[in-house]
Amino acid sequence: MKKFLKYMKGNWKAAILAPLFIIIDTLGMVVQPYFISKIIDVGIANGDINYIIRTGIIMMVLAIVAIAGGFLAMFFSSKAAYGFGRNIRKDMISKIQEFSFSNINKFSTSSLITRMTNDVEILVNLVQMMLRMFIRAPFMLVAGVVMMLVLSPRLSLIFFALIPILGILMYFIMKKAFPLFRVVQEKIDRVNTVIRENLVGARVVKSFVREDFERERFEKVNSDLMQTFIKSYRLILILMPGVMLIMNLAVAAVLAIGGTGAVEVGAISSSITYMTMTLMSLIMVSMVFMNFSRAKAATDRISEVLDEEPDIKDCKNPSLAKIEKGKIEYHVKSFAFKDSEGEPILENINLTIEPGSTVAIIGSTGTGKSTLVNLIPRFYDVTDGYVKVDDIDVRDYDINTLRDGIGMVLQENRLFEGTISSNIRWGKEEATLEEIKEACRIAQIDEFIEGLPDKYESHVEQRGANFSGGQKQRLTIARALIKKPEILILDDSVSALDSTTELNLRKALKENFKDTTVILIVQKISSCMDADKVIVVDDGTVVGYGTHNELIENNKVYQEISNSQKQVMPE
Repeated sequence: MKKFLKYMKGNWKAAILAPLFIIIDTLGMVVQPYFISKIIDVGIANGDINYIIRTGIIMMVLAIVAIAGGFLAMFFSSKAAYGFGRNIRKDMISKIQEFSFSNINKFSTSSLITRMTNDVEILVNLVQMMLRMFIRAPFMLVAGVVMMLVLSPRLSLIFFALIPILGILMYFIMKKAFPLFRVVQEKIDRVNTVIRENLVGARVVKSFVREDFERERFEKVNSDLMQTFIKSYRLILILMPGVMLIMNLAVAAVLAIGGTGAVEVGAISSSITYMTMTLMSLIMVSMVFMNFSRAKAATDRISEVLDEEPDIKDCKNPSLAKIEKGKIEYHVKSFAFKDSEGEPILENINLTIEPGSTVAIIGSTGTGKSTLVNLIPRFYDVTDGYVKVDDIDVRDYDINTLRDGIGMVLQENRLFEGTISSNIRWGKEEATLEEIKEACRIAQIDEFIEGLPDKYESHVEQRGANFSGGQKQRLTIARALIKKPEILILDDSVSALDSTTELNLRKALKENFKDTTVILIVQKISSCMDADKVIVVDDGTVVGYGTHNELIENNKVYQEISNSQKQVMPE
């Protein structure tokens, strides 16, 4: 936990006050049995009503103080613990934002969600428990033993004889239970993965009538998690009956000694209370240590995220120069994903994309088209070689400055819950309504938006679920256009558009973004015809670079793609 102490920043005052109030609460509780013994042995034995009343009033005052102390301890411990959790989550999300695609691929989405929620919550519960139980239990243990010695040194020997037995029982249980807690967290990851896949792919599940299969799949992982939980907590549950057995043996021993008349009745009653109190404090300590074991698994998993070094980061003295022309040069000897054991994804790519040109990239699925353009904004870095923008290696740019000059629409059309205007303002936070309308006009989505009741303030559901594929594509294109970037990359971003809308979009781009370098990843030959240049990618390398007419005449791969897309008319 030492490395996590920094996350208590801003919460130290509450973290210090909580134990202080716990001590007040515990003191008020510990002295109660002592006064009860005095009421029995002095007040009742001597028939002294005034003594009983005075002692009762003192007990009431101490009880009120203890209740107030307990309430304030709970308040401050909760404040400190949840502030601690907030700081961890804040640091984790900041770190994840720095991750490259390779870093993100190392962790599954479900696992990252579990680590930021369930794992952090385990640490929050531990901190809260430490500020309360871990202070209360030792203090109660020491105070209880001291009060037992004050009341009857002879009876306290019983307690000291039983402690080693309880210690051995606790050690055995914790040793067996600890390794299971990390397995529990991994099982939670798996359950979250299945839930996420089921919810995100709900339409696919229904269209293929796979509801029964998904129920069985979830039941399998859910039952697996349940069995692991039961296995780990079954051991812990042995602790309570074991302690109760030891406690009852202790009470029987106290009563046996008290039956001889060697100890006063009040002392016997209070000694039993103190013995119960001290044994319960040991249970509290064991519970804290058991939570430590779960927290150890959680801290390891959280640390894996916090300690992960981003693959993509600024060099020591990054260039703050803004992209002005949009010239792109590729000199890529090879590129392979991190920790990949297979063949390189890209090899021997040497080409130059001139400023202000429109370039289409075409090739069969899985040939590396998206990977090729992902090298420009440094989503990945080349393994061997370089990529330059405006004659500067992209690795020498300040990352934010580089990406600020690039507008990119990815294959997956991701919209966020909010409004149409708030989604488009992701491209330019301070954009005016007129700028939003202009971007939407170029993206061929303005007429649709104007027909909505709330127009640009229309609600967007999570993932844009209330829009069609073509509408989402055009909204994401508008989001990129509002930046007015020097380089615009559309990664298969017009696949859901009809031919007329796609043609109008390309015309609008040529008219309004004449000086912008536009790169289109396309699937259809028709989308390449009016491009200045066409890049043909096959098996991770560039096998053709020229105009549509040049390639249709002399490039075999381009010819094959064209022939495969021609409609065969029936005789």
